[in-house]
Amino acid sequence: MTRFIFTLVFVCLLSVPFAATAQEEDEGPASYLYATYHYCTTNGQGSADEIYEQNNKPIYEQMLADGKITAYGWLAHHTGGKWRRVGYYAAPTLGALLDAGDAFGTAAEANDPDGKINEAFGTACPSHDDYIWASSNVGTGAQERGPAGFSVYFVCDETREARADEIMAEHFAPQYDKAVEDGKLTSWGWSEHWVGGKYRRLLTTTAADHKTGMMSRNELISSLYESEEMEAIGEEFTDICGSHSDYMWDIVHEKP
Repeated sequence: MTRFIFTLVFVCLLSVPFAATAQEEDEGPASYLYATYHYCTTNGQGSADEIYEQNNKPIYEQMLADGKITAYGWLAHHTGGKWRRVGYYAAPTLGALLDAGDAFGTAAEANDPDGKINEAFGTACPSHDDYIWASSNVGTGAQERGPAGFSVYFVCDETREARADEIMAEHFAPQYDKAVEDGKLTSWGWSEHWVGGKYRRLLTTTAADHKTGMMSRNELISSLYESEEMEAIGEEFTDICGSHSDYMWDIVHEKP
């Protein structure tokens, strides 16, 4: 249990960076990300933040310096569903990701021999959902992210989700890239489900602040459907990924 409570990993976003490596498209995902979405009590989530900063963050910093991970972060709920906190770490391969989880668990247990820190975190955040995401080769990768994240978690038809990836890469990605180039968004990414619950695809964007992010998102959605062709493509995408959950995140800790 200690490993899963202390392996505070994601999203988000909105949204979270994926620390992409310089791999070509035919070499598979740019990176893998282990994300843990925590259900916390509103009066206990502050304690979870303190535990992460004082106990977890130093371990992740050392793992980053040692090359065991390529990124880590901690996000706080701003607006959305029942998840209150997200922790994540990233690695260039699935094997490295799993090794990193074991290494973190060992270090966390060594720092908490009597289990009191583990118990305190469990009291603050008594349950969680784990996901492993594989980042795609679209988006801004390891580019600097803004402090305000927006994550869209999609439920998709598994038999056709590869087509949704094609639509994203061929038709939607250029618009998101332009929004970053124009300074309306700071970063964006698209990831596919590897392990976890019902959500199959994840679209993350970040911005300088939540107001800017929301205004840019609304503008983007409008621009995506300006032509009849794009409207038809959008309808196809929605038919494949017909429902979703939105979250806005405050990015509290993050490297790089």
